Amino acid sequence: MSALPDGKKLVRSPSGLRMVPENGAFNSPFSLDEPQWVPDKECQRCMQCDTKFDFIRRKHHCRRCGRCFCDKCCSKKVVLPRMCFVDPVRQCAECCLLSQKEMEFYDKQLKVLLGGGAFVVTLGTSDKSETMTCRLSNNHRYLFLDGESHFEVELSRISSMQILTDGTSPGALLLHSESDIHTYTSLLDSHYISEGGTSRASGMMLHYKPMGCQDSQHLRMEAVDDKKVASLWLAAMHKAAKLLYEARDQ
Repeated sequence: MSALPDGKKLVRSPSGLRMVPENGAFNSPFSLDEPQWVPDKECQRCMQCDTKFDFIRRKHHCRRCGRCFCDKCCSKKVVLPRMCFVDPVRQCAECCLLSQKEMEFYDKQLKVLLGGGAFVVTLGTSDKSETMTCRLSNNHRYLFLDGESHFEVELSRISSMQILTDGTSPGALLLHSESDIHTYTSLLDSHYISEGGTSRASGMMLHYKPMGCQDSQHLRMEAVDDKKVASLWLAAMHKAAKLLYEARDQ
């Protein structure tokens, strides 16, 4: 075991291939825990094609799902940032497809979220609004809102999200979950949220529980100034929602 300068203890991951913080609270909310590998003694055949393993046909573990495969069914090496692997790692065909789809988020949408967008922000039932820049923190754990004032929303404490679009009535895409973000997934295939679609995301409403508070609060964000940049930011946040749900539901 080793430690980082700020005292975060590092331990070996289940595969033994990485050193990770002992306290998962330091992880990105988009990250996935590394799975426990199927023990070699419990896997005598490929879990995809049923080929029997022997001295020639060796077994290999998919780094994403932990299942056991022959070389033919687990030959591709793909980057896996959600588990913090730096280099491409061996994955089965099914997991390869998932990881490749997620790379669009890490290559494109994540940069948009980190760059931020300008919004008119209204807290709770207040009749006062403030123009603020909203961006994702570098550790991916918070939304930073900066204007004349500053406050933060921890992603793990968001209970529901509503995406507002041009031409839709308020509440059309309201998510009715008070305890988790499962209903985020109902928006993933919506034609309302797209970068090239006819309808453009124009705002967002969040319900969340501030640290140390049991009562839910909400804020409303509406695009201002460069609405194209704000719309791209909202579309990226929409795609981030799927990863947040998957990370919580694993």
